[in-house]
Amino acid sequence: TVQPNMAGKFVCLADFETFACESLDKNALNYYNSGANNEQTLRDNVDAFKRYRLKPRFLRDVSRRDTTTTVLGELLDSPIALAPTAMQRMAHPDGEVASAKAAASMNTGMILSSWATSTIEEVAEAAPGGLRWFQLYVYKDRKVTRNLVERAEKAGYKAIFLTVDTPILGKRLEDTRNKFKLPAHLRLANFSEGDVRSSGVQSDSDSGLAAYVASLIDPSLSWEHVAWLRSVTKLPIILKGVLTAEVAREAVEHGVDGILVSNHGARQLDGVPATIDALREVVSAVNGQVEVYLDGGVRTGTDVLKALALGARCVFVGRPVLWGLAYKGQEGVQMMLQMLKEEFSLAMALSGCRRVSDITPALVVHESYYQSSLGHGATKQQSKL
Repeated sequence: TVQPNMAGKFVCLADFETFACESLDKNALNYYNSGANNEQTLRDNVDAFKRYRLKPRFLRDVSRRDTTTTVLGELLDSPIALAPTAMQRMAHPDGEVASAKAAASMNTGMILSSWATSTIEEVAEAAPGGLRWFQLYVYKDRKVTRNLVERAEKAGYKAIFLTVDTPILGKRLEDTRNKFKLPAHLRLANFSEGDVRSSGVQSDSDSGLAAYVASLIDPSLSWEHVAWLRSVTKLPIILKGVLTAEVAREAVEHGVDGILVSNHGARQLDGVPATIDALREVVSAVNGQVEVYLDGGVRTGTDVLKALALGARCVFVGRPVLWGLAYKGQEGVQMMLQMLKEEFSLAMALSGCRRVSDITPALVVHESYYQSSLGHGATKQQSKL
């Protein structure tokens, strides 16, 4: 049971993580927190932010700051939105409904997962004024995929985030050990009760989700599917999972409306770069033709600031949403978002930024900048002696 004064002890996002680790059952916790294989990329997603240094500007009058931005023309109170995370009712009975209400209360957006434990319509009805987008997996049965898209469009979702990095599920060792399964009282709610797509996250020998993906998700995913998706919806299409300039340029050539730099929370291919390291390459490749966003490893306000300085329009947080849910449902997610927004506003002030448009590439450098310049300076000094 959560103690009434517990909230006062939460001073950073890591405190929400600690609470979640102590309160969630092993099946849910390991599913939420694990990464692929040896989890090199999982660790690096967070650690990589520390390799970037901020170069603050002073004497700028930062007595008032404006954290607002837009995503695909929609106004957000801050450039911090909710990434798609599956099966949120394992963290709290209200799951995605609570997250949607929290996002709406903070005037930011939420991407709903295809594998939500609340339906597309439930989430829309729970926060009718909220900004929602829909994350899509391509099923082998195109009719199933098209149905999801049409329902999202009808329910007022503003864009489709097509996940491109999961033709097959990555190897997540903890889920294999646990034979991860969706608890019996829950189902993937966007599919009919009794449909294997709804209740099939279970296996006697492997991760239930790995078996589910192998059975139902289309491993032939290609650019043809992007063209097909464009033919069945008028909504903007954002590719989620891009990490390289090559794929980013192809995406622009194929007419996508945005790119989410993501490595799937480090849950697919271990050894890929941290998203903050991949960001600049992608931003440079698209050259302003489409908006670029980032998820993965965002845990502090300075992380948000660094991502924006390197070219992200907005960042999306995933696991912190689940930790907030585990703490106190909607209220917990609101607390987490408010904390991160306040940290971001403080980081803006201390770096001399009054508005989001003041956050430019000049604000951040990789730590190697100081190592090389200091080394060069020392060599010059020695040559004078």
